[in-house]
Amino acid sequence: AISVLVAFIPSLLAGAFLYDFIKAFLFESLATICVSLIVGGFVLLALERFAPKPHTGDAMALSWRQSVLVGLFQCLSLVPGVSRSGATIAGGLVLGLEKPAAAEFSFFLAIPTMVGAFTYDLIKDGGAIDMDFAWIIAIGFVVSFLSGLLVIRWMLGFVARHGFTPFAWWRIAVGLMGLAALYGGVLA
Repeated sequence: AISVLVAFIPSLLAGAFLYDFIKAFLFESLATICVSLIVGGFVLLALERFAPKPHTGDAMALSWRQSVLVGLFQCLSLVPGVSRSGATIAGGLVLGLEKPAAAEFSFFLAIPTMVGAFTYDLIKDGGAIDMDFAWIIAIGFVVSFLSGLLVIRWMLGFVARHGFTPFAWWRIAVGLMGLAALYGGVLA
């Protein structure tokens, strides 16, 4: 559990310092999102082929140094189109985690990351929540967490059997279709 909190710190700091730039410039660029999808797909393909041989299957066995490194990989996901889970899984693979362990660590790291991002957005927006919608937000968090628990078991099995190649090709295909739609005039 401590390793997850340590891994969260780099993105907490980077997100706080880069928030305005990311919101103002990167979130407005569909091309950035599409290119990030494509690059991320090729990174996953490269990791499938060239990642170091895994030496641990325990997602919580990361040292503080390794946790910080996974957290630095997570910082890449501040760029729209870069998958948070893809970035953290890539970090885990580079550090020698087995694929299911890297996916599991990524799932646990999502919890403080999403809560932190929501809280930071709330603070930046003045801290006001319409109480009529507060319960909807609470239900959204609970449903998201429970569905994540259900999906993670399936995903860990899928990743153990098939690796990340299907996800990589999906990212590349969606990114290419997005660029084609953007430059073909379908998307503005």
